[in-house]
Amino acid sequence: MAGSGRRPEHRGPPELFYDEAEARKYTQNSRMVEIQSQMSERAVELLGLPEDRACLLLDVGCGSGLSGDYISEEGHYWIGMDISPAMLDVALEREVEGDLLLADVGHGIPFRPGMFDGCISLAPSLQDKPPKFCMLEAACDSCFPMLVLLCCISAVQWLCNADKKSHSPPKRLYRFFSTLYTALARGSRAVLQLYPESSEQLELITAQAMRAGFTGGMVVDYPNSAKAKKFFLCLFVGTSGTLPKGLGTECASEELHQAKFTNERTRFRNAKGKSVKKSRDWILEKKERRRRQGKEVRADTKYTGRKRRPRF
Repeated sequence: MAGSGRRPEHRGPPELFYDEAEARKYTQNSRMVEIQSQMSERAVELLGLPEDRACLLLDVGCGSGLSGDYISEEGHYWIGMDISPAMLDVALEREVEGDLLLADVGHGIPFRPGMFDGCISLAPSLQDKPPKFCMLEAACDSCFPMLVLLCCISAVQWLCNADKKSHSPPKRLYRFFSTLYTALARGSRAVLQLYPESSEQLELITAQAMRAGFTGGMVVDYPNSAKAKKFFLCLFVGTSGTLPKGLGTECASEELHQAKFTNERTRFRNAKGKSVKKSRDWILEKKERRRRQGKEVRADTKYTGRKRRPRF
């Protein structure tokens, strides 16, 4: 199953895809743990939580509890929900600090109205593909001073597939978003990380979210990078807020809105108007493209692009 080139949501229901072998991969791979921590930090940043008080986060699609580790480090409390028993078993073995529930979001989020102050969603992957698509079924009716719903991106995209005859993707998506909207407090945010399979799938997800009452839009990190690009559906409850800026977009926006003045001469270009390959201009342009993609690039110096003398 792991060797298949198909996306996880096309291989079967999430509770079957995330078996014991698949669940072990998430804690045995140090790179996966690092990526999960980075994405958790980014999601909480987009959520804009208050700094003067601790929050209770609900992690939907919590898996083995890696994102919960970051939440605990930040001084917040969390409850994890996942449709895969194998993933929850790994979380129990790791003795995570949060509470765990077996759940399916296609049945809605049956919490009392206004119970949560935010919603985020995570699903990092070593292959830059969505690895986790988990859902919510059960609910907890505990009362806390401040709650934040942490929802897995993959849960949304699992809902776009009909694993049973009774499943209707539009209805399940609307059920998820409408109950989520009810459970969130006015003025709060929902941040769902997405790996859109197609423009049609993205339109289906956003249409049901807007139909449920949400406002907002997409935030894209590193839009010029094929590997580092990340999509976040940032939704607002009640009053519309200003969409956060995506990472790696500063360079692109400056080039679009500001004219560049330089005293450097224009060097030779080929017939298509591009710099000659291996020339200094060609090297500088390539380094600038990699900077816009969020990659580490050495600083430009007077030696950049200088040809070496031939050896004796």
